[in-house]
Amino acid sequence: MVPLTCFQFNYTYINNNLILTNTNTSHISQSPCLSLYKQKMGKSSYSNNKAVNCVVALTISYLIVAASAGSFYDDIDITFGGERAKVLNGGQDLSLSLDQYSGSGFQSKHEYLFGRFDMQLKLVPGNSAGTVTTFYLSSQGAGHDEIDFEFLGNSSGNPYTIHTNVYSQGKGDKEQQFHLWFDPTAAFHTYTIVWNTQRIIFLIDNIPVRVFNNHDASGVPFPKSQPMRVYASLWNADDWATQGGRVKADWTKAPFTASYRKFNANAKIVGPNSKSTSSQSEHQAWSTQGLDAAGRNRIRWVQNKHMIYNYCNDRKRFPSGLPTECKTSRFL
Repeated sequence: MVPLTCFQFNYTYINNNLILTNTNTSHISQSPCLSLYKQKMGKSSYSNNKAVNCVVALTISYLIVAASAGSFYDDIDITFGGERAKVLNGGQDLSLSLDQYSGSGFQSKHEYLFGRFDMQLKLVPGNSAGTVTTFYLSSQGAGHDEIDFEFLGNSSGNPYTIHTNVYSQGKGDKEQQFHLWFDPTAAFHTYTIVWNTQRIIFLIDNIPVRVFNNHDASGVPFPKSQPMRVYASLWNADDWATQGGRVKADWTKAPFTASYRKFNANAKIVGPNSKSTSSQSEHQAWSTQGLDAAGRNRIRWVQNKHMIYNYCNDRKRFPSGLPTECKTSRFL
């Protein structure tokens, strides 16, 4: 059972959609919102923004996380690194550090089955050679599923490499890599994973950089049944991360620090005793999200101008023939 929780939120009702616009925890003693929600969902015209106080005891095992920035205190657990991982500014910011002894990392408190996941990151500045900063989804076990954003550091003056990969049933080997069109160390930028039953979309500042479509019907495994947590980490990978391992971490520059903020998970939360797979999240925009014409133009631009590696073009790696999905998808 999900514990009793208090919320205060503003909503706008437009075109038969109830849009949450500002959600925050509050101390409220009355609970009229469930009936009000049903009432509003039955209306067909625009209604002005209103503040609604609500307390709802949720007993379902799947629920929707409102798309608003929460607190790292509430949303994540530190997984390693001790004091190298620091929650700051009342839970709004989080920093991960790496020194010669250890890196650091965190994971979401919840597991999810499909959704949209946003995180703002500011990467390690200066000489970041040998470091890897991550934001990804993963299940557990040898046959795990995983959806990766990894940021491979470089020596001063050289660009970061953005490394993406998709694992299903323990098998990956679906790498695409990019150089960014901005300095990811100078300011925060938003990195997004959209995961639904049809596709996985990687976005940077809401610009699609990669789409991995579901070709399960053609025998290509696709992450669709294993709940995943959100993970983030900063760790030493100087045996391979920078220029194939030729450039090592300069520990005189340690500690290396990456910053995170504004973690949003608009997704299905999977409870420990879940039995039903039905959820209102099936009606969320991310559940059918694809690329419109503007999105297709943007991804073409990214992949033409900023992609530096695509496994679907690596015939030396696959001398017996490219993977099946490479023959059927325009955008991977």
